[in-house]
Amino acid sequence: MAEEQDPASGDAVMARAGQAVMLHRAGDREEARNRFLELWDEVGESGDPLHRCTIAHYLADTQDDPADELDWDLRALEAAATLTDRPAAGEDRSQAVRAFYPALHLNLAADYVRLGKEAEARAHLTASRAAFGALSEDAHGAGIRSAVDRLERQLQAGSPSSRGPAGPPHPRPA
Repeated sequence: MAEEQDPASGDAVMARAGQAVMLHRAGDREEARNRFLELWDEVGESGDPLHRCTIAHYLADTQDDPADELDWDLRALEAAATLTDRPAAGEDRSQAVRAFYPALHLNLAADYVRLGKEAEARAHLTASRAAFGALSEDAHGAGIRSAVDRLERQLQAGSPSSRGPAGPPHPRPA
């Protein structure tokens, strides 16, 4: 059963999500969005929280409208909370989702900047920074930390970029 598999051990949903991520990174935003939407429909609103978090997290980046991107990023955060709040959740799966939190909050902060909601952006930057302990000490972790710092500096300068931070690729569950 896919829901009980470790994400790194051959989970078909996670593999398909990875393929859609590669399409997006290769520049095929529309096809990536279509594949993520298919996965979302298959997993459903009450499906595996790690799957929902992953799909929504990456699906957000394929959106053209900042409000739609915010909606998907909020769904990713909601799914992450349902997994980490459940005491019966497997430790590996909970850790995989906890590792998403810095990027989830960074993405929400960037969404709010694009929507002109500075207070909400600052709150999510604070939450991202508070979750830094879940980041590994590698290039990805350094990239997330750096993107948070850049967006904070933009907000402090009073001239946030309309595109948000130019950060690293999104984290993949470990």
